[in-house]
Amino acid sequence: MHTLLIIGIVLAALATLAVLVRGIIQMFRGNDPRRSNKYMQMRVILQFAVLILVVLFMTLYRS
Repeated sequence: MHTLLIIGIVLAALATLAVLVRGIIQMFRGNDPRRSNKYMQMRVILQFAVLILVVLFMTLYRS
């Protein structure tokens, strides 16, 4: 179970990084500000998911 959570945390963190980079690139291009904003919203959601997974991991690891 611990290994599965660690894999989930790493994958979610990498997805967060990918969305962050994609959003920054989109901002610098300046094509569509709404698309850039959507990437940043997705980044926040993914960061929240990573945080929940880390808290779950720490809770299970303590016991």
